[in-house]
Amino acid sequence: MSAPARVLVVDDSPTMRGLITAVLNADPEVSVVGQAGDALEARAAIKELNPDVVTLDIEMPNMNGLEFLEKIMRLRPMPVIMVSTMTHHGANATLAALEIGAFDCVGKPAPGDLRPFMGLVEKVKAAARSGMRRQASAPVPAATPVAEYRVGRKVVAIGSSTGGVEALIAVLQKFPKNCPPTVITQHMPPSFTKSFAERLNRLCAPVVHEATDGARLEIGKIYLAPGGERHLEVVNASAPSCRLVEREPVNGHRPSVDVLFDSVAELAGRNAVGVILTGMGRDGASGLLKMRKVGARTLGQNEKTCVVYGMPRVAQEIGAVEQQLPLNSIGEEILKLTAARKEGTE
Repeated sequence: MSAPARVLVVDDSPTMRGLITAVLNADPEVSVVGQAGDALEARAAIKELNPDVVTLDIEMPNMNGLEFLEKIMRLRPMPVIMVSTMTHHGANATLAALEIGAFDCVGKPAPGDLRPFMGLVEKVKAAARSGMRRQASAPVPAATPVAEYRVGRKVVAIGSSTGGVEALIAVLQKFPKNCPPTVITQHMPPSFTKSFAERLNRLCAPVVHEATDGARLEIGKIYLAPGGERHLEVVNASAPSCRLVEREPVNGHRPSVDVLFDSVAELAGRNAVGVILTGMGRDGASGLLKMRKVGARTLGQNEKTCVVYGMPRVAQEIGAVEQQLPLNSIGEEILKLTAARKEGTE
């Protein structure tokens, strides 16, 4: 049996440090080796303890979590999981942290409600396994609009999880203003997806919205599944639109990538492109296989460029992926597969 993942917990609240420690130490494959109340204590603890993973509060005295994360990624890159308040401000700060290079994020629970910490242990273990000792990826420059791109009739469906913030920015910044209608499920805490959609809308040429029930799919628009209580589906062949459905989690997730991909396979068939990006677990693999079986084109992110080669690995293993590509090639390939042919449209 491999050694437990060694974790340093950094939070200015003794209560929160104790709670995180208790949640993590309940799993025999995780061991909290130290705690710190601010960045200065954390810096000393990292040097002394050399943890595999750090959990890091966004708001701290002396130096906030974002500033400290930047120093970690520049001087001693390692897996960091951000612990954030479930507020608009907390979401924006967490998204910035994910772009800087944080491995993943969890929300702080309210008194008596540990649901935001669901998945924390698995994220810590995945972070430790990732061997992530890399510097944060350089910001992806905005792509020059593709003047000759003529959109065809295809719908694009994308699924992602851990590492998906950076990955989606890299893909979507390649899209021109007249991109194909695109629907996305990214595993993310409730209240974070609205901020993420707003962030993508500022960074990308197309219009990006958090998906709403009944929203019509239109050229030049991207729809991000809201985190929380509902799954995103695409319905109505005569006028394709978003549908948010209240159902049990699938593969432990709500929204689930499989639910989205299944609906796109049924609605669009061969007139679709499915893309599975970095993420833990297997969500999206079976749905992508269903898409491929009905004639859709399917892409997967390759292992070298994934933060976690989980979802794309399973999809590749079961034959769901037609092409496996590095992250910086996926946006351009989507455009090739969705462009209108010269003699007409696809």
